[in-house]
Amino acid sequence: MTEKTSPEIAASLEAKLDTLIELIARAVPAPSPKFDASAADAFVWTPEHDNLSPVAKVNRVDMVLLQGIDQVRDILLDNTRRFANGLPANNALLWGARGMGKSSLVKAAQATVNEDKQERPLKLVEIHREDIDTLPRLLGHIRNDEHRFILFCDDLSFDHDDTSYKALKAALDGGVEGRPDNAIFYATSNRRHLMPRDMIENERSTSISPSEAVEEKVSLSDRFGLWLGFHKCSQDEYLAMIEGYLAHYDLGVSLEDVRGKALEWSTTRGSRSGRVAWQFVLDLAGELGKPLT
Repeated sequence: MTEKTSPEIAASLEAKLDTLIELIARAVPAPSPKFDASAADAFVWTPEHDNLSPVAKVNRVDMVLLQGIDQVRDILLDNTRRFANGLPANNALLWGARGMGKSSLVKAAQATVNEDKQERPLKLVEIHREDIDTLPRLLGHIRNDEHRFILFCDDLSFDHDDTSYKALKAALDGGVEGRPDNAIFYATSNRRHLMPRDMIENERSTSISPSEAVEEKVSLSDRFGLWLGFHKCSQDEYLAMIEGYLAHYDLGVSLEDVRGKALEWSTTRGSRSGRVAWQFVLDLAGELGKPLT
């Protein structure tokens, strides 16, 4: 049996080393790319990859199309402008009736403020409800960035035995570091206190110390300085929404032309809201053969 020569031994060791390097590379994930806030106006937080994914085109409507919510619109827009300009501003909870433009208002407020802000525009970062417990990690990515960020969670709520609300409480203003100056948190919810009513009532009736048990959960909503309520719209407000869409998209019909159809549409859906008005306009534009551009 012949002994291996030095070149053969070296080649064998090199092959084994290459295999070892490949195995290590598979086991250890590559470092996340450095976050570049200038890459887009909006991002989605993806905790499984520990990064913020840029959004090429934000799904939003113009502020002028948001009808029937004038008071809350002005309050949120003013709060957002203050924040963008480095002034004190509050976290905001937009709660209430479905389909009344809560999430649309948040996105429209960012766009409206950025129309007047040429340098370092305001950024929007969406965090999904199921990722709330990773909020401290997200804050770590943006804490030292020169831009200012709206952290946005749509349809935020917590169910029984869900403890992720504690991470949100700490991140908003209760932790050691707290919320950084360049971040503000906007959330939408159908629930005023972010907890289902039956869950709160159950805590009151079954807990040894009912008031303390309820206070622990309900106190989360106290972290939001602004509570903006959205209520079901009237018939006149519903029709005004449709009239605004007809004019904005130049569909070539007046409100009087489609008034009966619009009212029938809301009746068949059992509600009147901005979402129902938009769905009617979508159907009407399709029937007329006109794109909404």
